[in-house]
Amino acid sequence: MTEVVDRSASGTKPAGSEAAGTPAVDVAVLGDLLLGRWADVRRAARELAGRPEVHKFEGLTHTEHRKRVFAQLGYLVENNAVHRAFPTRLGGSDDHGGNIAGFEELVTADPSLQIKAGVQWGLFGSAVLHLGTAEHHDKWLPGIMSLEIPGCFAMTETGHGSDVASIATTATYDEAAQEFVIHTPFRAAWKDYIGNAANDGLAAVVFAQLVTRNVNHGVHAFYVPLRDPQSKEFLPGIGGEDDGVKGGLNGIDNGRLHFSNVRIPRTNLLNRYGSVSPEGAYSSPISSPGRRFFTMLGTLVQGRVSLDGAAVAASKVALKTAIQYASERRQFNSSSPVEEEVLLDYQRHQRRLFTRLATTYAAGFAHEQLLVKFEDVFSGKQDTDADRQDLETLAAALKPLSTWHALDTLQECREACGGAGFLIENRFASLRADLDVYATFEGDNTVLLQLVAKRLLADYAKEFRSVDFGVLARFVVSQAADVALHRTGLRQVAQFVADSGSVQKAALALRDEEGQRTLLTDRVQSMVAEVGSALKGANKLPQHQAAALFNQHQDDLIDAARAHAELLQWEAFTEALASVKDPGTLQVLTWLRDLFGLSLIETHLSWYLMNGRLSMQRGRTVGAYINRLLVKIRPHALDLVDAFGYGPEHLRAAIASGAEQQRQDEARDYFQAQRASGSGPLEEKNLPALKG
Repeated sequence: MTEVVDRSASGTKPAGSEAAGTPAVDVAVLGDLLLGRWADVRRAARELAGRPEVHKFEGLTHTEHRKRVFAQLGYLVENNAVHRAFPTRLGGSDDHGGNIAGFEELVTADPSLQIKAGVQWGLFGSAVLHLGTAEHHDKWLPGIMSLEIPGCFAMTETGHGSDVASIATTATYDEAAQEFVIHTPFRAAWKDYIGNAANDGLAAVVFAQLVTRNVNHGVHAFYVPLRDPQSKEFLPGIGGEDDGVKGGLNGIDNGRLHFSNVRIPRTNLLNRYGSVSPEGAYSSPISSPGRRFFTMLGTLVQGRVSLDGAAVAASKVALKTAIQYASERRQFNSSSPVEEEVLLDYQRHQRRLFTRLATTYAAGFAHEQLLVKFEDVFSGKQDTDADRQDLETLAAALKPLSTWHALDTLQECREACGGAGFLIENRFASLRADLDVYATFEGDNTVLLQLVAKRLLADYAKEFRSVDFGVLARFVVSQAADVALHRTGLRQVAQFVADSGSVQKAALALRDEEGQRTLLTDRVQSMVAEVGSALKGANKLPQHQAAALFNQHQDDLIDAARAHAELLQWEAFTEALASVKDPGTLQVLTWLRDLFGLSLIETHLSWYLMNGRLSMQRGRTVGAYINRLLVKIRPHALDLVDAFGYGPEHLRAAIASGAEQQRQDEARDYFQAQRASGSGPLEEKNLPALKG
């Protein structure tokens, strides 16, 4: 009889046993689903990322690493890997979504290469593209695309990071000379942590306060040459420092820049959203200074979108390595006197890895939706103000969750692989160091979630604009009392009103799709409503009182935003299930989605209990049902990570190479032969008691 490998444990199972009722994952079908709309771009990008020419060499000094990564940028240019988002007439393909999809795959080669490429083409080049006009495109984009002009994106200052509106660098217009004067008035105004600033940058897009006719028109972007192309020395009036060795990403030459009355032509203002005439008159197609500012920053949202995807990719690589190793590594004779247990058969090990696997799938499906939204906006298909605001909010919600999740996953996978996981050759420690900064650049995660919270509050305020405080208060109270019974879907979870007393029915309500949706959605709505009620009328208070009131509820706001982002991921996972036609794959993915949803409910169980959404009896069933899901998912764990599509050239981890399986097989064969021959020593515990 033909046999196939049973990946749930050592040994085999008869081929065709899936027909007897055990679902099977179609890895190829699932892999195509995970590749998403830009499957061909991702495949091409992964092929490139798998080449040794772009891989990170561990152990290099930061100086050596920088030189290697800069040379790799040229390799990317030679292989047409970085120009997809640029105009077709200049050699690009106007493919904004595909550009991000390909770019984020570089994280598997070397995160330093991914981020340095992102600085050059995703920030510096994109700023010229999206904030400039055709004249600027023709003048500078060819050199930026070819790497003839390595550049910087000089927004962050030592004194202001997330608060871009308050940066202190100025660009003051001199009417007589028809020039802008770029100036950093004090040390805190130096541009800081700027990629390409320490060594390679020949020019920069500098963000500064535009002042003309003694009026400050807010932050605008200016193209500023930095260094002489031949000598690589700073031009007059420009200075800088090297940020030196960092906690990770040491292939990037981050540095500081400062400007002492540096003059640039008037036409170096990237003036898509704001222009200054030769005579000094300011004009803009957007009359509101606030909306103009957010529109300019919104054009650069792709950095957050790409980090979201790169973090998901890094999580996939970590989980593939850790689960592969755990399926081979054996420790302790738990269930057999002669055979040690595979790590992945231990419940705790499954908890550590499968819950993070489920979250990674959810984050991946949510990222695909974000990427589609990004493409729709930047291609012009759906590019209204509302669409751009939705894109900004979605990116601000998902990027924090995926980057925090990547750091958590890399750490947990490292620990799950024991001492072997700590070796640099297995990449967990290196990847975690490189991804650490993902949580704070392109928008600090906590600040981004606060932006999401403000959007949620604004939407809530619109819904209840004409409602008085008494009605709002009653709304919140009714939420806390479980609004309940009359709301669709809540009958299943409002069991504290009329609990059946049946644990079986309690578990069914939790594992039901609508039951999970109701619990997750109701938490978001309740949290936003409660804070909205507390802040009602704050806009009528004096500024200091309003700020104090907001600060009293800031933590609650950010928690609500995170709950909203978690709901977005759960919904994305659920929507992805609708496109799965293969029954076995659908069943396993549904279990994985349920694991994600129930893990969220377990994480926030105290909230559900304190707010009366779950009874103590039903709350106790959450963990038990999660454990049952782990058992169901266990036989499919390797298929689920194989579907990520990353090969040995992407993992580059010795413990995922099959070497552990060879060692285990060798050890098993040795002891089997020893037992068969009877030549092995006797165990003391099996001898008659020693007599004194």
